[in-house]
Amino acid sequence: MKQFLLEHSSPAWKARLIRFGFNWQPAYRAGGGRIDYVSPDLTLIRVRLPLNRRTRNAVGSIFGGSLFAATDGPHPVLMMMGLGKDFIVWDKAASIQYKRPGRSTLYADCVVTAEEIAEVRDILTRQPEVDRVYRVELKDSSGVVHSVVERTVYIANKEHYRQKRKGG
Repeated sequence: MKQFLLEHSSPAWKARLIRFGFNWQPAYRAGGGRIDYVSPDLTLIRVRLPLNRRTRNAVGSIFGGSLFAATDGPHPVLMMMGLGKDFIVWDKAASIQYKRPGRSTLYADCVVTAEEIAEVRDILTRQPEVDRVYRVELKDSSGVVHSVVERTVYIANKEHYRQKRKGG
């Protein structure tokens, strides 16, 4: 049903549905992150991570797991929306660098440009799969970086992926 809604909606409605889907998805919700904005062209997702009782750790700053979870999903979703249903997209790996404690609401912009989508499509005409690394900075309202998350996204031609899973 949700795939049908996304495929048959205007860009503005797709953006609204993606925002709603993230914000009501139990695993994402539990981490404390919220999607504030999804661009109508589906190239940007803006994440907000408030410091509150659900995200606070023992020393009063934002819990590292919440920092990590808030960045989980936006890049693969943007890539899936840009590439379409003939491709498999997975979050493959991630790492985090803590720069300073998050003692206020933090924000992150997750971006996948139309040029990058075109580049991935081009790469996948020459090879069956590719990994992309995205760097996400979680910043306070003044623009000070509190942590940096690097996420590796795996993208493959769907037919190649099926054959790989079968062991062939």
